[in-house]
Amino acid sequence: MLYFHKELKEKLKSDYQIQKAVKMHKYFKIENGLYSDVEFVNPLEIICKKYPNAIFTLDSAYYYYNLTDVIPDYFYLATKRTDTRINDKNVKQVFIPNDLFEFGKTQIEIENIKINIYDEERMLIELIRKKNTIPFDYYKEIISSYRKKTNELDIYKIQEYISYYKNEFSLYDALMREVF
Repeated sequence: MLYFHKELKEKLKSDYQIQKAVKMHKYFKIENGLYSDVEFVNPLEIICKKYPNAIFTLDSAYYYYNLTDVIPDYFYLATKRTDTRINDKNVKQVFIPNDLFEFGKTQIEIENIKINIYDEERMLIELIRKKNTIPFDYYKEIISSYRKKTNELDIYKIQEYISYYKNEFSLYDALMREVF
């Protein structure tokens, strides 16, 4: 289990006890202000502990949904536009307008860790919206994966999500041309 310094201090009562527990290998210092009761911690678990309100998106979400076999170089996290900037070399932060932030948010379990992630329908819309910024081969791989699972997608959810964007008609046309 992961603990912030404050949480561990409440449990062990003092900084001295924390240092003592670390020396005795009862707890392990993962990074500044973050401790664990096991020596090796899954990086995904660390990200979820440090940024509990962030939502996995883009390349991370496509990979976790098995839409691509390309392992992302970074954890792609969506945050509200008004949230503070994440200063972590392992994270690419995507600022989402506050009114669009919660749409499609769900939780799934990856490697026995529950993560916040946008659902597949929201990620399909994001893929269509960002088509011109994604390498062509990567885009085609993900679109092909979506085409294989069209029966699993909730078309009503997709229509609802599209309605929140200004260019909803062009998005809908592109979606119908590319996937359905």
